[in-house]
Amino acid sequence: MLETDYDIKKMTSFRIGGKIARMYFPASIEEFVEIIEKEPDAFVGGNFSNILVSSDGYDGAVICTKRIDTIKFDGNIVTAGAGVRGTKLSKLALEKELSGLEFMIAFPGSVGGEVFMNAGAHGQMIADVLKSARVYCPDKGVVTLNNSDMEFSYRTSICQRKPYSVLEAEFVLISSTKDNIQERMDENLSFRQNKQPSLTLPNCGSTFRNPEGDSAGRLLDEAGVKGLKIGGAHVWENHANFIINDGDATSLDILSLMDEMHSRVKDKFNIELKPEVRYLGGKNEKEVEICRKLNLI
Repeated sequence: MLETDYDIKKMTSFRIGGKIARMYFPASIEEFVEIIEKEPDAFVGGNFSNILVSSDGYDGAVICTKRIDTIKFDGNIVTAGAGVRGTKLSKLALEKELSGLEFMIAFPGSVGGEVFMNAGAHGQMIADVLKSARVYCPDKGVVTLNNSDMEFSYRTSICQRKPYSVLEAEFVLISSTKDNIQERMDENLSFRQNKQPSLTLPNCGSTFRNPEGDSAGRLLDEAGVKGLKIGGAHVWENHANFIINDGDATSLDILSLMDEMHSRVKDKFNIELKPEVRYLGGKNEKEVEICRKLNLI
């Protein structure tokens, strides 16, 4: 399905974004391949939970995988399409008395994005449970990569270093009791509710990755960015690694705030924080300038 001049603002977690020239919503892997062969330069996204889309929009093509959402359980193996919400998958695993996906319980994103970035929390991460992933490679088409092929490390995978798109993932879980799984989920939910902003406050999750052996939140806190405001955006008062859209923020407001946060940590600690947020845009010269500085493009 193709929509032109698609208004993406309501779809993004930041509630920011202009119009997308060509927005595709394939409902299967086969449809995805058909579209991307026609639009080889298309940007691929899922639920846009950690993507900042420019308020000026995007002139190219975007493929959204949220409709590739099949789920299949086979014993302790679960196969999920890229568009399956992590929260939904963790709840279904609970019903099957299978443990391993408890960390996904409050994730706003989908399987494709979570595999792409090796998402994790509470001592668990995608690399711990992924058996294999079906990905689209421009030179080979759809191929299956096993866990080691994915080259997982902290918040990264091979898909961030090569133009690969995650279409489906296969996870190996372990049997447990509903009570044990639910207890762990409740602990995770409690932690997130106390330490991270609710999605009713438009935000994109953690703004920067933790540098090795340290915490981005600690560095940002000591750099004095809590409560810092630019335009319609501010750094959350309860945790310095979250940016909140107060309702009328633009993408330039967010990027300018990220730039200031990054600069303060660099000046104080000589540490270059790496963004966890991704960017889609390119029309606004000031945005492009900041994105280049932050290595977002």
